[in-house]
Formats: sequence, C-alpha cells, structure tokens
Amino acid sequence: ELLDWLAVEFMESGWDVKRLHRLIVTSAAYQRDSQTTPELLRVDPENRLLARGPRFRLSAEMIRDQALALAGLLNSQVGGPSVKPYQPEGLWKEIATVTDYNQSHGRDLYRRSLYTYWKRTVASPTMLTFDATARETCTVRRSRTNTPLQALNLLNDVAFVEAAKQMAWRVQRELPAERRDEANERMRTAFRMATARWPTASETDALVRGHDRHVRYFQEHVAEARELLATGESRLPDEAIANERDIARLAADTMMMNLLLNLDETLTKE
Repeated sequence: ELLDWLAVEFMESGWDVKRLHRLIVTSAAYQRDSQTTPELLRVDPENRLLARGPRFRLSAEMIRDQALALAGLLNSQVGGPSVKPYQPEGLWKEIATVTDYNQSHGRDLYRRSLYTYWKRTVASPTMLTFDATARETCTVRRSRTNTPLQALNLLNDVAFVEAAKQMAWRVQRELPAERRDEANERMRTAFRMATARWPTASETDALVRGHDRHVRYFQEHVAEARELLATGESRLPDEAIANERDIARLAADTMMMNLLLNLDETLTKE
C-alpha cells in the first residue's frame, strides 16, 4: 500500500524525482530506528508495518564523503569534470595503458565521491573494498560485506587520516577557548559529531584514556607527531601547531578521530 501511494504521489507531482526523494527521507517510516522493543516485536514481529527501520553499512561513496564532511573538507560544488583523489602510488603503472595518474589538487581533491574519475580496469581500491562496483556490468544492488580490509583502509588510507587530522582541529576550533584544553570535552564533542549522540560515561572514559596514552607517546616522539599531522595536502594553521605540547595534543586527537571514523556506529545507518 505504501509503494502504491508513493507511485501515485510521484505521478501527481509531475514525475518530480527530487520531491519524491525529499518525501521519502523526511517520512517517519524512513527515519525509524533499527532498535526495537519487546512491545514492537509483539505487535509487528516481521516488520510488515515498518515498526523499525533497517540497519546497514553506508556505501563506499558515503563513507568517504561523511569523513570529509566531518573534517570540514568536503567540497559540495555541483557539476563539473571528474576529479582524481588520492590513490596508491604507481597503481596504474601495473595494469593500465595510460600509466600516469595526475592527482587532483586543492579543493578538487575533496569533491564528493560522485565526481571521482573511474577507470574500470583499475578502479579505486578503497572504493572496491567497500563494495563499490567495478562498473564492468550494470548492478541492481550492491553487496554489503564486512572485512578486516575495510578497517585497515579506514585506519591507514591518506584520505581518512587527513580527515581525522582536520576533524581534530575542527573540534578544537569550535569549542569555547576555556574548554579546548579539556580532553573530556573534545572527545565528547567529536563522538557526537561522528555518531549523532552523546557518549556514555564509560565510552567517554575509554576515549580519554586512549587519548592520554597517545599524548604521552607523542610527547616522546614529536617527529612522528609532526609526520602524522603532515598527512595529505591540507595544512594546519600555525596556531594549531605552535609548540610541541600543541603538536602532541593534536596528534593524539587525530588518532582518536581516526578511531571514531572507524566505529561501526559511524559507518552504519541505524
């Protein structure tokens, strides 16, 4: 019945696709939480009445765009030619006829994944790891897998490490000056940005302990902290890395942002 109603609405709107999309994503049915209760299970055990929503991992493009958005890097420009974001060095030389990959720079590097240049014979490894199709054939529905390679990509890919770095600076920048030095506040704010909810006391405690451990490490290994904060093309302002204390703190925050970007709750529509 819901599909029939949507079909009629679509026709009567003059086949307005944008209106249909807006109608769907703002509906109560689409916004249902995937969590359930004993009462809902009793009333609608098979979910035929849409008492709860589905739970699934975001698509490859959404995962990258979400990380860029959280970092404040996402370029939302509409239209224009394809761009070439980061990819492993020398990848095209192994397989492709055209072996030179001329990486984009500046704001083009952070355009939405929709505009990523796609070579069917050498597709983006990160995109394929998250089940993007190779585009050799038409695909009606993508697979959704869970593999260790996905976690390794999120923890080590230049795009995600750079996003974590800029997200760490964004959190510090947006907090009031008197609260920036409080790791507890930074971790809570970052967690809410990534998951759309405040962390519990135990979650906050775990994040702060992890942060403090990284701070101690980077205070003893400042060169590694500098190397981490130099990841990617985007640069941090001088005020963010004014002294070794700031560098160690921001590097530790970056490691924690990297962790938050890897959380199942961050990568999943619930």
